Amino acid sequence: MSSSNPDSNAHSCIQSLSSILSSVPSSVSSSSNPSFSLLHDPTITSEISSLLRLPDSGSGDNNLCRWLYDTFHSTDPELKLVVLRFVPIIAGVYLTRISLRKSLAGFEAIVLALYAHETTARDGQPVTVNVPDLSQPSIYHEAKGSVKNKATELNLAVISPTLEPHGTMRSSRRARIVGVALELYYSKISQMPVSSKMEFCEFCDIWAAGQKSEESKGKKERRIPLPWELLQPSLRILGHCLLGSQKSKELLEAASMATKSLYNRCLHDVDAKGILATSSLLRLEQMALDPKLNVDHTEIDGNVLSL
Repeated sequence: MSSSNPDSNAHSCIQSLSSILSSVPSSVSSSSNPSFSLLHDPTITSEISSLLRLPDSGSGDNNLCRWLYDTFHSTDPELKLVVLRFVPIIAGVYLTRISLRKSLAGFEAIVLALYAHETTARDGQPVTVNVPDLSQPSIYHEAKGSVKNKATELNLAVISPTLEPHGTMRSSRRARIVGVALELYYSKISQMPVSSKMEFCEFCDIWAAGQKSEESKGKKERRIPLPWELLQPSLRILGHCLLGSQKSKELLEAASMATKSLYNRCLHDVDAKGILATSSLLRLEQMALDPKLNVDHTEIDGNVLSL
C-alpha cells in the first residue's frame, strides 16, 4: 500500500479485504473512486461492523484489525477516512471489553496508530480556541483606557493538551489515547456516513448505562470509567450529530438519547464538569428544536426604537 497512486492503493486494499469478507460488490472495485465507494458502501461497512463486534475480534492475530492498521498507514487520505469510519465501533468494543482481560492487541494497535498520527500532526502544540475577553464591553469593541496584560491579550482555552508519544497502551493512559482517536474522528466527522455516527451514539449509551456481559450470562452490568479525556470528545461528536447541518431524524433521536444517558451518568458520578457540559448540550438541542427558545438578545425591539 506504499504506492503513490491513490487508485492503486485503493484496489490493493480492496483485494486484501476480499480475502476477509464474504464478498466485495463489483461496483466497489470497478468504481471510478474506489476509496469513496469503500467508505460508503452499506454492504461492506455492515459486514466489517459485524466482524468487529464478534466475541473473538480485536486480538493481535485478527486479520481485519491488521487490514485496518495497514490501510490507515496508506498514503491515500481517503483510505484513512475508511478506517476512521470504524473508530466508534473499535473504541466502543475495546473499552467495553477491557474488564474481561482478553487479548485486544489488534484494537490497541489501531488506536495507537491513530494516536501517533495525531501526535505527529500536532507537532507538540495543544489544540486551543480563542474565547471572548469578558473584561471588554463586547467582542466587537475594546474598552478605552483599559489596562492590557497577558491575561486579556491571550484568551485561549485549551481543548486538548499537548500530546506525548506513546508506543504502548497502559491503563493510566488508555482514556487519553482513545480520547485522541475520538478527536481525530471528530475532525473528519463531516465526511463520515450517518451509519458511523449512529454507531457512536449506540456506544455512548452503552458506556453511560452499562451493558450486560455475554460472558457472565447477563448477570453483570459493565460500565466504563468516563473521565473528561473521553467525555469531552464524545460530547463534541454528539454536538455535531445534534446540531450539524446533516439532518437525520434517526440520528437526532439517537444522539439525544445518548446525551441524556451521559447526563444521567454524570449525575450518578457527581461529575460537576460533566453535568455542566451535558446539560448545556441538551439545552442547545432544545433551542435548536424550539425557535421560541432561540432568542437573539442583540436584536433591538421596535418599541425601543419608537421611544
